[in-house]
Amino acid sequence: MKLVEYPDSELMMFDLADLLASELSAALRQNEGASFCVAGGSTPGPVFDILSGVKLDWDRVTIFPSDERWVPETDERSNARMLKRRLLTGKAEAARFIPLYADTPAPEDAVEALSEAIEPNLPISVLLLGMGADMHTASLFPKADHLEQALSPDAPILVPITAPGAGEPRMTLSARVLEDAMNTHILITGEEKRKALMRAQTLEPDEAPVRAVLDAATVHWAP
Repeated sequence: MKLVEYPDSELMMFDLADLLASELSAALRQNEGASFCVAGGSTPGPVFDILSGVKLDWDRVTIFPSDERWVPETDERSNARMLKRRLLTGKAEAARFIPLYADTPAPEDAVEALSEAIEPNLPISVLLLGMGADMHTASLFPKADHLEQALSPDAPILVPITAPGAGEPRMTLSARVLEDAMNTHILITGEEKRKALMRAQTLEPDEAPVRAVLDAATVHWAP
């Protein structure tokens, strides 16, 4: 794990956006296309605002979330809704978007179809994750019902997840898929999450799921 500390979150957002754009450009120079897998939630929003205005061959980039709440895009809690508002706009509107939600009663009903859409875009070119104070990342939550499956070396691409405190059922990329990313970044802010990050390094992934992706990750932190 590489930890990069910034004096304030504004500087971090600009520097991280610049780094992500650089890595996407490098991937596009080496391949016909690039995949950009991103976290939901409010923390990475400013990074997306900046990236959406960057000049890049966005029509060759495929964007998808690392996880999704099982709610339609009309719901304010939808990651797809947030990404379309803040990332897939401006210059980045030309990018292709793959959702991790389908109009089915439960995530289990859509695993196969959604996995088939994701598979051609693996391994992930550039991955941006977040981390909760409980040390979850994507929707790999401690005590989640299918966490063992999601952490296994032979895990499927996608795993339906239900966990205490997670609210709605969710769909998440497995740890195996996240670990295989070519470039991995984790964005966190505040002392509470920094302490959680330090603690996660001493625990096993079943207790601190973020541990599964830490070894190859660059963690970006600001107060």
